[in-house]
Amino acid sequence: MNESYLIKIDAFEGPLDLLLHLINQLEIDIYDIPVAEITDQYNDYIRAMKNLELNIASEYLVMAATLLAIKSQMLLPKQEINEEIDDYEEDPREELIRRLIEYRKYKESAEQLKEKELEASQVYMRPMTIFSEEYYKPEIIKSDQSVYDMLKAFDRMLLRKEWNRPLDTTISRVEIPIEQRMQDVLNIVRSEKSGILFDKLFTEKSRQHIVVTFIALLELMKNGDIYCKQEDNFTDLYIFVRNTKKV
Repeated sequence: MNESYLIKIDAFEGPLDLLLHLINQLEIDIYDIPVAEITDQYNDYIRAMKNLELNIASEYLVMAATLLAIKSQMLLPKQEINEEIDDYEEDPREELIRRLIEYRKYKESAEQLKEKELEASQVYMRPMTIFSEEYYKPEIIKSDQSVYDMLKAFDRMLLRKEWNRPLDTTISRVEIPIEQRMQDVLNIVRSEKSGILFDKLFTEKSRQHIVVTFIALLELMKNGDIYCKQEDNFTDLYIFVRNTKKV
């Protein structure tokens, strides 16, 4: 792997955020986490990050090791309970559960504040002077899909196209500028009024094209130019352009 080609994306909020996303997506009881299933799903995301040659923060790898350790402890045979000895054996998941619950509280509070900020931003004061020029207000469309949904869609796309191995890892001298790829992707999405399948944006089996296209999608989402939708968990992801309307 070319170390100079590693890319860091700030859209990933941390391993607890990823675990909470998995718990919500799989509709799992946070107080009774099936560690084996969560560990397998978590490692799928780590694999997708590696396929993108993302500079994975060490905290993600630490969490992967923690999950594997908990999984191993859960597989150990349980000792027989001696009623004469009042010893409490802590569930190996308890510390992780406590951290997740605390993180969820902070995340929910942050989302509530963000919603209030968004509501306040939609309040427009009538101008003192009426201008003849027309102006445009963006149509606010809330997307429930996150960067993790895009990462999962990316992983499924590689598996469907059988692009996991081998991938062309040779970096071309003619690099693809992110800005140019963003414009290309935006033009493609705009041409598809009913949305375009995530997979169709990846047309070349080269590491550079795949990575740059994925980052271009993230940047367009961040800028509010596009949004993603899927009918249900684990279904195909579609990309739509955010329209503007005249007011």
